[in-house]
Amino acid sequence: MCAHILVAEDDEMQAELIRRLLLQEGHTAVVVHDGRAAIDEAGRNRPDLVVLDLMLPRIDGLGVCRVLRRDDDVPVLMLTARTAEDDVLLGLELGADDYMTKPYSPRELMARIRTVLRRTLRPAAGGPPPLRVGAIRVDPLRHWVTCDGAPVTCTPGEFAILAAMAAEPDRVFSRRQLLRHTSGHDRASTERAVDVHIMNLRKKIEPDPRRPVRLLTVFGVGYKLVGDRGDS
Repeated sequence: MCAHILVAEDDEMQAELIRRLLLQEGHTAVVVHDGRAAIDEAGRNRPDLVVLDLMLPRIDGLGVCRVLRRDDDVPVLMLTARTAEDDVLLGLELGADDYMTKPYSPRELMARIRTVLRRTLRPAAGGPPPLRVGAIRVDPLRHWVTCDGAPVTCTPGEFAILAAMAAEPDRVFSRRQLLRHTSGHDRASTERAVDVHIMNLRKKIEPDPRRPVRLLTVFGVGYKLVGDRGDS
């Protein structure tokens, strides 16, 4: 189960811990530190789950939850140091799917996140599930890409190539095969255009584009997408 999760937590050390735990479990994560940023990020890139601290600056977690519930049904797991029953009830009344009080164990937090995702994360009818190859996540349905947990902006042609290769990792694609996937996205559809797309994708997903370890050239044949331990 690969999910895109928004973490809204003003404690930077706590937020980074949560982000790392999510990445270890195969999810992608975006971290923000105030309520206004949480609302803006959820509007730009709809998450599969929001881990939402109640005591956020600018707009508190309850205010964020009100806005999210007004516009969407994204699942929300609320975190707070408050233990008053009224706060718990208000959060649940606003539509929070679960509620944890601080301090909590990282193990319990991850278990709660898995439970919420199992209950709420369903592939859209007829739509393909998100694809994962190493640190790269590709969602063909929502047309987003992340690498090492960070969003990646792709042109339509780049996305078409990356999605095709992510669907069959380790398969070697010839330029002509990749060209068929960009048909309809590129006006200048030539095998040379495929090379340009590959070069641009490497700038976006490789730790060092000059020494690719993810999007590899197979000399005399074409290209393949591999996990981070692929041979160069």
